[in-house]
Amino acid sequence: MEWGYLLAGLGVGIMVGMTGVGGGSLMTPILIFGFGIQPAIAVGTDLLFAAVTKAGGIWAYWRHGVVHWRVVWRLAAGSLPATLLTLWGLSATGVHEGHHNDLITVALGVALILTSSALLLKNWLAGIMKARQGHPLVNYLYRLRQDETIKAPATVITGGLLGIMVTLSSVGAGALGAVVLLFLYPRMRGVEIVATDIAHAVPLTAVAGLGHSAVGTVDWSLLSYLLMGSLPGIYIGSHLGVRISDKILRPLLAIILLMVGIKCLL
Repeated sequence: MEWGYLLAGLGVGIMVGMTGVGGGSLMTPILIFGFGIQPAIAVGTDLLFAAVTKAGGIWAYWRHGVVHWRVVWRLAAGSLPATLLTLWGLSATGVHEGHHNDLITVALGVALILTSSALLLKNWLAGIMKARQGHPLVNYLYRLRQDETIKAPATVITGGLLGIMVTLSSVGAGALGAVVLLFLYPRMRGVEIVATDIAHAVPLTAVAGLGHSAVGTVDWSLLSYLLMGSLPGIYIGSHLGVRISDKILRPLLAIILLMVGIKCLL
């Protein structure tokens, strides 16, 4: 079984290295459906797995000055309290005893479908917004995005929703967060959106993962095997990614996530 965990970590690490997404989206379903891990333990373990594998990205992006820390604080102002409240609710109602397996599986399915939709529709929606410049509805949306009195609370609320979703399913901090940032902060460059999204995802997944650990839903042995496989996998994937078109990889990943999400809901 240990070799299976190592290979799972390796495979997910390669996908993360190639596409930049797919860690929580792929690992949690693999643990639940591939290895029969209890959903709560799969989510808790995967949250810490995501925090460790993404942590190196913060340092690299911070050195290049592409993290928008004000946006990170806004997201965290919503996500971290929401995460703690969700953890308290799960703990108080017996998550460590497996009482919420169905809830977690449904939350995972919804999160996967939303993530796959974000991957498939992100570029299309951006194209529609550009093509329809001058349309009254598009002009109204652009004005909303430029109004700080609306943008700031909208970012905090978005963080809160991400905190709940990530704590329940370990999915959503990556692709969904990036799509929201793309809409709310249109002046941010692509690399800045990715960097800011990761800078928020690491503390979010770390707090959620440590909270799961406190209520007994993290398997530390499993985590160690996944990390041993994923770290070389990310290195391999980062080299393969420059040779395989992103236009092929992301739609393929999105379709896989959509199929797994539907399976979770059936």
